Amino acid sequence: MSGNKSSGGRSGQLGRSEAKSGLLLISPTAIFALLLLAAPLATIIAYSFMADGYLTIIPQFQICNYIGTCSSYEMKDGVLTAAKEYKGVFSDPLAQTLLVRSLGVSMMVTLVTVVLAFPVAYFVSFHVGPDRKSLWLFLITIPFWTSYLVRVFLWKVILGYNGVINSALLGIGIIDEPITALNYNVGAIITTLAHAYAPFAILPIFVALEKIDRSFLEAGQDLGESAFNTFRRVTLPLAMPGVISATLIVFIPTVGDYVTPNLVGGPEGKLVANLIQLQYMKLDNYPLGSATAVSAMLLVAIVSLIFLFLTRRYLRGPK
Repeated sequence: MSGNKSSGGRSGQLGRSEAKSGLLLISPTAIFALLLLAAPLATIIAYSFMADGYLTIIPQFQICNYIGTCSSYEMKDGVLTAAKEYKGVFSDPLAQTLLVRSLGVSMMVTLVTVVLAFPVAYFVSFHVGPDRKSLWLFLITIPFWTSYLVRVFLWKVILGYNGVINSALLGIGIIDEPITALNYNVGAIITTLAHAYAPFAILPIFVALEKIDRSFLEAGQDLGESAFNTFRRVTLPLAMPGVISATLIVFIPTVGDYVTPNLVGGPEGKLVANLIQLQYMKLDNYPLGSATAVSAMLLVAIVSLIFLFLTRRYLRGPK
């Protein structure tokens, strides 16, 4: 009996020591995540409920940064005085327009990127020999070698008024004057972002396709299914985890992209990130900028959760 108690005590001590060792191992990562992710996010959320002052933030709780009308304050003769009024995020037509446009552009970028990435991943997984797959994956990741900003500038040159496309079309006589609709619009943003995020979509889809047991495909063919039906009923459902990952990887960051709409979007292509930059840097209104950022994050989270819910129902199939 005493032997059982002593062995139980030793196992308990061993478990506690292993738990302490595990905590020590993850503590640097946890501290890093806390300082660089959680703390800034908490600061932004806190700022979004404060009042705007002249070159300062007034710790006065209010929700009008989200809905309603707020006042910016300044100190006059030692008294806090309302200087000017501004509308909250969901009361400002401009902010609403840019939020909706950002979500729409991000959805279009995600759709275009995933639709174009799937055939590439499928080709590498099913039609490239095992000895050459590493080379193809290496080629897919080559864009990562170049700065994101450089790639955006490259598309600005390609789509520009005197860019590569217009010069080529003028040279072969298809057009008489440069096409102005190629650049500085939403289409240019979608093209640039789809190219920039293509590798992020290709790789998770490729991994999902590689995990598919080829015997499932052979079984479908043995049962008389056509290649299209085999793809629709077997390959695509089994590849959906990769498609879902690719969708979220592309959708979430593109909503908040600032560089691309600023360089190739033009006046009609500004997105919510450009509005946040304006509110922070030009208007010096940190509470309103924080509220806009939090609103964008909430909308992205809601859309992502709805997407996950719908895809899970699709994967489960009818009951």
